[in-house]
Amino acid sequence: MSDVLNIGVFIPIGNNGWLISETAPQYKPTFELNKEIVLKAEQYGFDFALSMIKLRGFGGKTQFWDYNLESFTLMAGLAAVTSRIKLFGTAATLTMPPAIVARMVSTIDSISNGRFGLNVVTGWQRPEYSQMGLWPGDDYFSRRYDFLSEYVQILRELWETGASDLKGEFFQMDDCRVLPKPQANIEVICAGQSNAGLAFTAKWADYNFCFGKGVNTPTAFAPITERLQAETAKTGRDVSSYVLFMIIADETDEAAFAKWDLYKSGADQEALAWLTEQSAADTRSGSDTNVRHMSNPTSAVNLNMATLVGSYESVARMLDEVATVPGTGGVLLTFDDFVKGVEDFGWRIQPLMKSRRHIFASLQEVV
Repeated sequence: MSDVLNIGVFIPIGNNGWLISETAPQYKPTFELNKEIVLKAEQYGFDFALSMIKLRGFGGKTQFWDYNLESFTLMAGLAAVTSRIKLFGTAATLTMPPAIVARMVSTIDSISNGRFGLNVVTGWQRPEYSQMGLWPGDDYFSRRYDFLSEYVQILRELWETGASDLKGEFFQMDDCRVLPKPQANIEVICAGQSNAGLAFTAKWADYNFCFGKGVNTPTAFAPITERLQAETAKTGRDVSSYVLFMIIADETDEAAFAKWDLYKSGADQEALAWLTEQSAADTRSGSDTNVRHMSNPTSAVNLNMATLVGSYESVARMLDEVATVPGTGGVLLTFDDFVKGVEDFGWRIQPLMKSRRHIFASLQEVV
């Protein structure tokens, strides 16, 4: 087993978090809510917090993700009120030139004193970008990782040297300058499961976020880590996988499954139908992380992310199983109720995990 399983929280920058359900907790995203969650995560020894970027929601009765904050400005605010936890913002790369993102990252690196990293997304949901006149055409589905490779190469050049003169297919830099350079190495995250996505990650990223599968099948993601390891063998780089899980925990397995059944019973069918329509648009790039997995009917109520449902003891055991998969660096967690979920993880689940006991022991003196 790995000595440590790094833990991150995927903060609810969009309304209702990751449950597309009328019977799940209903709330709008605010800075105060996300500040409370991240400060609790820092208190309980979480290693990082990540915010997505979403520019158009799914609608439906719950108006799912119709309300969304902006990632960089939110993380800048969180950087100013935290002191230890690592923070990752997300760049929707079709909407911002790489030189602007490089400068924004350098700014938040300064605010956080070296605790900031970047998640890069290519964009898969056409209406997010076509609504602003920024969709480059459906050929982009098959070229998006070529685009992203140039994008991240420019970022790395600007962060490492302060300048970029890259002449590529998608970007023509003309002695571009960005100073100050970040004080810390900026870690880059990608989330890909297609062959193109994994090849990109192996060459340019530091971590790969991946989806698991099903309910209470904690190691079902293992084939993705194997494929990533095969790609990193070609590049000679060390890139680990971080797995996205939703945690639904309670005192007993029965109580946890009762909540899960309640959420599924209230699935927002209008929003899910819209998601299915969007996920069918990408027919050119192969099965990637964000598209066909989300619309799978198995547990579409939470975007079909891997879900761990059970007592605190059961969830702890399953998370320890995650740590046994070679190439796994950690997990990125969502919760049905984020404030209570972070607290329950900190005090009820974490102390039972073999891969986190040393973290909990170090917290007892300061919490």
